[in-house]
Amino acid sequence: MKELVINRNDAGQRLDKYLTKAVPALPPALLHKYIRLKRIKLAGKRVEKDYRLQEGDVLQLYINDEFFATPNPEEQWKKVSPSLDIVYEDEHILLVNKPVGLVVHEDESNSPNTLINQIKAYLYNKGAWDPAKEASFTPSLCNRIDRNTGGIVIAAKTAAALRVMNDKIKDREISKYYLCLVHGKPRPAAGELTNYLRRDMDKKQVFVEKRKTADSLTAKLRYVTLESRCDLSLVECELLTGRTHQIRVQMSEAGHPLVGDTKYGTLKQNKGLPYKHQALWSYRLRFDFPTDAGELEYLRGREFQVKAVPFLEFFYGLPKK
Repeated sequence: MKELVINRNDAGQRLDKYLTKAVPALPPALLHKYIRLKRIKLAGKRVEKDYRLQEGDVLQLYINDEFFATPNPEEQWKKVSPSLDIVYEDEHILLVNKPVGLVVHEDESNSPNTLINQIKAYLYNKGAWDPAKEASFTPSLCNRIDRNTGGIVIAAKTAAALRVMNDKIKDREISKYYLCLVHGKPRPAAGELTNYLRRDMDKKQVFVEKRKTADSLTAKLRYVTLESRCDLSLVECELLTGRTHQIRVQMSEAGHPLVGDTKYGTLKQNKGLPYKHQALWSYRLRFDFPTDAGELEYLRGREFQVKAVPFLEFFYGLPKK
């Protein structure tokens, strides 16, 4: 018999969902069978699979030792030396200014040097997270941005923060602002763009449809031109939806592709410019929270911004004309 004590990060989950992570070698069919047969108990008593765990609960698992004997291979984050530009940190969340070139999660290259692995290594090194003491929770990213886009990514250090942030992002209660350099001078200088975007997974590209289709999603953003120099403009975009490549596609469709973006712009447009990737930065966010935010209520109305955006030095070095 094994006993599992529920800690703060595991609380709030359904019993069956928790056990699939706490005892991954236990097949789902056996898990549910053992619950029915009372071989999985709560404080010595029968428990239902949909019971919401509470901190301090003690589970007794009368199951074979083989299900606990799965070897743990070396985790990828242990291979990483973290180098994070931290915008903000508290006991629940971490806001990190991701550099261009760093992927947020592992991709086809299988490199261990990802943003989430750097965050795990950072938290482990400072004693803020110990996987040996966690049955099911691991620090997680709440949003993601492309490899060649820089800016703020939200990471949850606790399960409570992850649940709240996921809900707030889904319900559009967090305002996210990007700075970008575009070709030309948008007319009007400020406005709102709405398009229907279709994602082609094979080509890893997004296309604009003239009308809503079964495989397209509505994309909306609000933009304002902050300044123009040498037929380039600095534009702030506020995402009203969260679609893949949204700013890049919508600004290009409006006739103003991003500087450096040859996927949605052209090589000819970018010839002579010092950028091989899109000049796009998630530079500011605000926690609006019009509804209850639980453990993260203290963040209501707070706004965070990166200290510097790399392409601004280039832009402000251009003559005003």
